[in-house]
Amino acid sequence: MDAATLLKDFNLAAPPPGFVDDPYPIYDALRRAAPVHELAPGSVLLTRHADLLAVYRSPRVSSDKRLEFAQRLGVPSPIYEHHTTSLVFSDPPLHTRVRRILMGALSQRAMARMEAGVSALIDQLLDQLADQPAPDLIDHFAAQIPVEVIGNLLAVPRAERGPLRGWSLAILSALEPAPGPELLAQANAAVIDFCAYLRTLVAERRRRPGDPESDMLTRLIQGDDEGTLSEAELLHNCIFLLNAGHETTTNLIGNGLCALLSHRDQFERLLAEPGLINTAVEELLRYESPLQLNNRLATEPIELCDRELPAGTFLTLGVGAANRDPSVFEHPHRLDIGRKPNNHLAFAQGAHACSGMNVARLEGRIAIGEIARRYPKLQLAGTPERDRRVRFRGLTHLPVTLN
Repeated sequence: MDAATLLKDFNLAAPPPGFVDDPYPIYDALRRAAPVHELAPGSVLLTRHADLLAVYRSPRVSSDKRLEFAQRLGVPSPIYEHHTTSLVFSDPPLHTRVRRILMGALSQRAMARMEAGVSALIDQLLDQLADQPAPDLIDHFAAQIPVEVIGNLLAVPRAERGPLRGWSLAILSALEPAPGPELLAQANAAVIDFCAYLRTLVAERRRRPGDPESDMLTRLIQGDDEGTLSEAELLHNCIFLLNAGHETTTNLIGNGLCALLSHRDQFERLLAEPGLINTAVEELLRYESPLQLNNRLATEPIELCDRELPAGTFLTLGVGAANRDPSVFEHPHRLDIGRKPNNHLAFAQGAHACSGMNVARLEGRIAIGEIARRYPKLQLAGTPERDRRVRFRGLTHLPVTLN
């Protein structure tokens, strides 16, 4: 597709054929020809790393999505209530209060306590993988990890975790640029069912609190010295924790393993130098960012790429595009697990930097490092199946052979 056609026709709500499978050539063309690309009147897509960084650090933008989501999700609706109450789509003072309580439960001490449990879970899943007649690294591995980790953090009984992944997928699919009536119906039903389940879980935990040092739900219920969450804030941010953890971690591990197996030299390099696992995880986050698009609203005029955008402009942040910006990353389309420096934006930056980034990094480091160690002859066994969403980049199936 030439630049002129892109300028005229490109829209995330109806992307051109092939975009979901490989969006990067289009992002490259947009970055060169139209780094501030109009998606609709008053709505633009940004593709330069410098512009995303400026937006993330600017006091002139808002993460509050009430206006945007009212138009897209419908008011009143359960999915609107969820996405405008959870941490990621709010501004201070709500964002400050909720983030403070969440981050208290995701401290470095908490991460250190989690590590042994995450390692044991991954070892168990890798044992079970060997018994699968047709191993799939999404269904049998990557998608299992965050559900179990967040389930453990919230102390969700293991027998009750079955619906969690389906609820998460339905709720997050409503964030696509143009969700249809069927997607919205599924998302609303998922919020209703998830909240009903959580009310029972919360009521039980209020009766019998756990140890707030290891039970995140108890900690969220109790709050901190500066206050507590309302019932609605508590329920919707528990949903947010599962959703954010599920999407980021499943896609980090799935995308990462697919990229390594498709670039055999880098997989072999990791086998030879397992100490590269930390830089490998950062590079995999950059190379195939789990979250491809983010959003902000300009609350005051903001200058980007020598152009002033008026207050009220909807800003779509092309995270996947920015993470392959050649002005920041040398050979941006090359996978290099030893890449340094690597100032990627997969977890955003500033006040809204992902609160669960250290959990995702921990899970990714252990999962990718251990599967490489246990199955050094791991290979693709067919064509990976790409999730067809544009906001999130992941796989639905990743068939492999272990030996």
